[in-house]
Amino acid sequence: MSPFIVQLNDPECSDPSLVGPKTANQSALAQMGLPTPGGFCLTSHAYRHQLDQLGLTETAKLAVELDFMDARKHVSQVRIALFSKPMVMEIIDPLLTAYRELVESEGNLVAVRSSSLMEDTEGSSFAGQFQTFLGIDSEQDFLTAVRACWGALWSSRAMRYMDDKNISPVDTAMAVLVQPLVNAIASGGGLSRTAGGGMSVSATWGLGESIAQGEIVPDRYDLSSTGELLETAAGHKEHSIHCHHHGAAPTTAPVNDSKVGAPCLSVEQVQELGQFMRKAEELMKHPVEVEWAMDEQGIKMLQARPLHTEPEVVPDEVFSGKPGLRGHPGGMGWASGRACVINCECEIGRIAPGDILVTKVAGPALAQVLPQVSGVVAELGGSTSHLASLGRERGIPMVLGVMGATSTIPEGAMVGVDGVAGVVRWLKEK
Repeated sequence: MSPFIVQLNDPECSDPSLVGPKTANQSALAQMGLPTPGGFCLTSHAYRHQLDQLGLTETAKLAVELDFMDARKHVSQVRIALFSKPMVMEIIDPLLTAYRELVESEGNLVAVRSSSLMEDTEGSSFAGQFQTFLGIDSEQDFLTAVRACWGALWSSRAMRYMDDKNISPVDTAMAVLVQPLVNAIASGGGLSRTAGGGMSVSATWGLGESIAQGEIVPDRYDLSSTGELLETAAGHKEHSIHCHHHGAAPTTAPVNDSKVGAPCLSVEQVQELGQFMRKAEELMKHPVEVEWAMDEQGIKMLQARPLHTEPEVVPDEVFSGKPGLRGHPGGMGWASGRACVINCECEIGRIAPGDILVTKVAGPALAQVLPQVSGVVAELGGSTSHLASLGRERGIPMVLGVMGATSTIPEGAMVGVDGVAGVVRWLKEK
């Protein structure tokens, strides 16, 4: 067996220093008996070996040791080389062998996902900061996806995130998780512990990228701590994402009108997810945020990462009884501030420190403004979108899936965001 390839059902795959916490958690869930897609991992040793064989180790050190202006060319050299230079034979031969065996045994399209050694750790989820490729169906595209995952460690977005967390790219490495793509009827996420002590599940039709990127309002299912379904809030799922053989990329299609507001999951399926989350929490010994997908064979667990929770906070009395809108709670406390309503990323420069950002799409690209804002209100997205995960890391209250927020909340109004109850209120202008 190659030192660069490890199967997910191998006990060695539970070592986060070898495969990254994302893959290690997947492996541990499978070994605990929970359903997963299976697959294999290209280890962190392969990434380091490729850097060394390309003569980039010293360049990588200069990229983080020099000041910004002098470091730019070294960052570019590392990233471009990882993207464009051929893989060394000691890596590419066992990698393609593992890929071919996976495709032959499963007969599915493939998902290729980053698995950094610092990803999915407590306080550093890296949600939406790296790369995921869905529906890979050729060897050429597969190798390109692997290179892109390696290079993503040196992207400007990821490096800003790491700088904020005092993490250096040379102190970590990138493993790559390769799995059969789940032919998803429905997908979503879940929180094994809410601030109120229960659990929560989000869901949409097709693949879960539309939730992760904050493009739709998913269904929300609230459960008790024992897994009893307490409330169902159907979302507004106007489009779904699917992959097909010989397609250039995952395709987006409108959802049939009868299914836009129809729940994706039955009571039994929601309760089964509740059981899976409780098992994952028991395994990881703390609350977890999960991703899942459901095909014709049933639910499969795709990811489990540490979940930061805080107790409920009593809102400011001045907002009691004021106009309000309800949405999906981000899970973090209470904040108030001036509403800055933006409808395009080109308006981000208007955001002032302490503002409450009111926007349409709750995508991970907004991570760059999180250090400035006191809270976030978004018309789309849900509790398990990437932006919500990043907000929980920073303790920023968010309410997502608030339909009509940008047209209802007045620009400049004083807004209160309850990230636990999922309610946003504002004071009427005099």
